[in-house]
Amino acid sequence: MQLTEVQGSCQIKAAANPNKILFVTPPYHSGVDEIAGRWIPLGLAYLAGAARQTNLDVEIYDAMAKGHAYPEIEQRFRESMAAYVASSAITASINDAVKTLELAKKIKPDTVTILGGIHPTFMYEEVLESSASVDYIVIGEGEVTLRHLLEVLEAGGNPETVSGIAFRKGGTVIKTDERAFMETLDDLPAAWDLLDWQDYTCLAIPGSRMGAISTSRGCDHDCTFCSQQKFWEKSWRARDPRKVADELVYLYATYHVNVFMITDEYPTKNWERWEALLDAVIAKNIPVYLLMETRAADILRDRDIIWKYRKAGIIYISFGVETADQSALDAMKKEQDIEEMKRVFDILREHEIVSEASFMVGFPDETPDSIKKTMQLAQQFNPDIANFFTFTPWPYADQYNDLKPFIRTYDYRKYNLVDPVLEPHKMSTLQVEVAIADGYRRFYMGKIMEYMTMNASFKRDYLMRITKLFMGSSFVMKKLGLGILGKIPAKMEEMRRGKG
Repeated sequence: MQLTEVQGSCQIKAAANPNKILFVTPPYHSGVDEIAGRWIPLGLAYLAGAARQTNLDVEIYDAMAKGHAYPEIEQRFRESMAAYVASSAITASINDAVKTLELAKKIKPDTVTILGGIHPTFMYEEVLESSASVDYIVIGEGEVTLRHLLEVLEAGGNPETVSGIAFRKGGTVIKTDERAFMETLDDLPAAWDLLDWQDYTCLAIPGSRMGAISTSRGCDHDCTFCSQQKFWEKSWRARDPRKVADELVYLYATYHVNVFMITDEYPTKNWERWEALLDAVIAKNIPVYLLMETRAADILRDRDIIWKYRKAGIIYISFGVETADQSALDAMKKEQDIEEMKRVFDILREHEIVSEASFMVGFPDETPDSIKKTMQLAQQFNPDIANFFTFTPWPYADQYNDLKPFIRTYDYRKYNLVDPVLEPHKMSTLQVEVAIADGYRRFYMGKIMEYMTMNASFKRDYLMRITKLFMGSSFVMKKLGLGILGKIPAKMEEMRRGKG
């Protein structure tokens, strides 16, 4: 099978590989997530494992982690000439994911392109109608669906027999029957050997190799702003704690991975299973570090076994505090008591576990005063690390249509929790950005001395390195600079709105 493509005056001939699927990450960079390191595309590792079961030749190309742009991606496509190219996208990366698949089609027009992830799952009609270069969208949990789709396509069958996909047929978007979630997560094959492990490191821990592990999937809470509970339909499934511990040992021994991000939306939901997982990891006695996110209420629940967290290797826990307004939390169905939160950070401090708190600003009814209260709450709670994000209405959220009057950009690249998408009643987007920059500046100016005067420990060294990385980021410096440069215009806007 030969493909001839004319590019300028140069003809390029390359043999297509009818038995290969190439998984590729789009070259999207928000400027925040990558400050502390490079993370493995865990979802693609699972999908690649599923694709292998169809006897296809499988490759993973993590263009994002490698820092590659479209010229490098084009070169990789020309070298691979795969029959299938697959990618995954969140809202912020959807434009680049589609552009990546368009590039694959440009190089080899008969390439079958497949796209999955949370944004395509809910916005499949918009994606398929916006680009003829996306052939199939995998909806929801992808491993079983992808395997079935590839088997049908390889056999020349009818894709309408595959549950859980969307595609075009005769100019019409077809969505097949929904596919139920897998009953068990313990038998999922992961193609660990296809990852370029040298690309993944935690910059705050010198000499480390960064990995990720999933111990459960889903969340059954009702937070209105969260996309995960909608994606997983408020379900929750967990893996066998012993198999999780075995996987940690395997990755440590085989690929020298010593830092793991626990990617679960809600790892600590079932306290008996969670303690069994901690015990299983402790029993393996391997020198690894674990980073995770959970709910503050579970730390209070587990206050008597937090020592097990630390002994199992958990050195970093992140929480979503969101706002200082309890009524706003209640409206978001966050099920969180602000008064109880401070004790959580005290507990983690006692056990030398790094705490991170994320706060959200820019709600429709936000004011300079309400943002000020949120920033003061951050200082009052005194987490080791604080992040200030912008309230971002996902285009598939139930409340999206209600929020449309406040939305000021429809460029999905800005739906990254960093750039303001929504303009509050009484503030401009510039004011929101300036307030965020001020929040970062005030919080970390007060923390640096605290870090420097800590007793010598792993935690102190970690925090000092994180601060150095944060302050050394050109993206962060640009944002903080915007805060400084925008102060006078933002103040003028505040005065104007006040008079109005």
